[in-house]
Amino acid sequence: MSLNIRNICIIAHVDHGKTTLVDHLLRQSGTFKQHQSLDDRVMDSMDLERERGITIMAKNTSIQVGDTKVNVVDTPGHADFGGEVERIMGMVDGALLLVDAAEGPLPQTRFVLQKALAKGHKIILVVNKVDRPECKDGLRIQEVVNAAFDLFLELGASDEQCDFPIVYTCARQGWCTTNFDDIRPLINKEKTGSLEPLFKLIVDTVPAPKISDNPNFQIMISNLSYSEYVGRLAIGRVLSGSVKKTQRIFRQGVDSNGNPKIEPFTTTQIYTYLGLKQVEVPEILAGDIGVIAGCENFEIGDTVSSVMDSPPLPRIVVEKPTLAMLFSVNTSPLSGQEGEAIQSRKLRERLLKEVLHNVALKFEETETSDQFRVLGRGELQFAILIEQMRREGFEFMVGKPLVLFQRDENGSRLEPMERAVLDLPEEHASDVTRIFQERKGLLTKYEAMPHQEGIGKQRVRLEFDIPARGLLGIRSRYLTATRGDGLFSSYLIEYAPHKGDIPHRLNGALVADRIGETVEYSLLTLEERGVLFVKPGVKVYEGMIIGENNKENDMNVNPCKTKKLTNIRAAHAELLVTLAGIREMSLERSLEWIDEDEWIEVTPENVRIRKKVLNQNLRSVKREDRIH
Repeated sequence: MSLNIRNICIIAHVDHGKTTLVDHLLRQSGTFKQHQSLDDRVMDSMDLERERGITIMAKNTSIQVGDTKVNVVDTPGHADFGGEVERIMGMVDGALLLVDAAEGPLPQTRFVLQKALAKGHKIILVVNKVDRPECKDGLRIQEVVNAAFDLFLELGASDEQCDFPIVYTCARQGWCTTNFDDIRPLINKEKTGSLEPLFKLIVDTVPAPKISDNPNFQIMISNLSYSEYVGRLAIGRVLSGSVKKTQRIFRQGVDSNGNPKIEPFTTTQIYTYLGLKQVEVPEILAGDIGVIAGCENFEIGDTVSSVMDSPPLPRIVVEKPTLAMLFSVNTSPLSGQEGEAIQSRKLRERLLKEVLHNVALKFEETETSDQFRVLGRGELQFAILIEQMRREGFEFMVGKPLVLFQRDENGSRLEPMERAVLDLPEEHASDVTRIFQERKGLLTKYEAMPHQEGIGKQRVRLEFDIPARGLLGIRSRYLTATRGDGLFSSYLIEYAPHKGDIPHRLNGALVADRIGETVEYSLLTLEERGVLFVKPGVKVYEGMIIGENNKENDMNVNPCKTKKLTNIRAAHAELLVTLAGIREMSLERSLEWIDEDEWIEVTPENVRIRKKVLNQNLRSVKREDRIH
């Protein structure tokens, strides 16, 4: 027995309208009744997702189209969250490729599409934002469709996959059409539209789930969740058979050494998706995406089966990490004053919990008992993890992200190479090219973007092949050079021979030489020495970095010095003098800025930068002594 089901995911670059489209799919499918309120961007459930406007965690929902149930999985659009993408591709049979009608396919579109095509999934091209001014004459829309076709060919799509259906959409207004000539009348409201053509395409184009001939129940765990009532939940697609509540089944996993491990358990609850909710059902059938409770040891990649001796499914494999970061217990003098100063055991447990949920992250012990190494795909992935932990009330420290090298058969060192795709105003192209070439970047493509007269500046798209090392700390310089108007994204392409030394930060640091509170009088005297990171009235301690030095060496300074008071009035009138400006060091900015001899101290209230060695008489201020 099986259901009439379609399982799809949505592939899109950041900010191309994916979550908005899902909102309207839910509304127009009747999943939500007329009187029910529905928040905008309902699929962005995490606070960080709503704040940043990106998808971080893969989430499930379902819509009912006639007698067909359509399970929709929202995939992250950023390559740093590639582990999420790898997991859900095995749960679906087709995909909506959502591209901006003006910007066209971008790097993260390419990354996720490549995974979908490799799985043999059927793709529907959804050209969104067709109401943008740049698309007024329709020529740009045709160019974007052609660019998508070229991308399919480049990624090795089959002839059947290249013959993809196209739907033109304005997700913001909730309409679409498969007829190019209807776009302008719909924009001008000469016609009314809905998402009905897209619903029909999904049902007609995406194949029903393939169900194994094996009569026994089998499911691959692709995601995890947790319930206060029933404990850990395993989420995945049922590949064969069916499972009922209170049925005795087996978890086929691996132990800490990677050896097979079988654990019997009884299902306590069975759920499936209805809209955004998990609803309790008596049975999950083959082809559906379901949720199982009853075992506290579920891990992503496990197979759950009704027969103990059936061979488990191949475990989920994700691309290897390219960056490593140290996490440490907070050892600063201000430890415990702004959050929970966790011990090494609790920090270790929290990081292991994250690795269980996120297969793209790896955990490693270090020689130091209170420091742990986490391996991942990019700075953004680390920044999200750090921000989540600090919002949970933890205090801890992190080090500079370091690139992971490999060796070839001759023992030569190989490093990860990334392709950076930049979209920026043409007037800044020369400055940006210089910045990337300084970091060993090779310009491989220079393309003028379509320009609408009277709307904005002429924009260009540049592509650089650059070592992953060269991308560390380059984002803030790029945004400064483009006055905040540039778009930046990248993806891993290969491992190549080491490209030589790349300058990271040429300037030293201004380091506080005592504990106390910063004083405006003292900071005014330090302004000429460099750029300050702290305001007056901020708690500092010996070894804490309060600014960037103008010179390459570090400088120990006293930011707490007050003006001497005397009973003699100065002959000259005192003028009102204020600080010229403070550079606010956010978490991402700090990750880009720090060197290998420095920590970022993270608390729920503050992000501070400090030296690993706090005592000034135990560390050198010379750059060559610090870094090497």
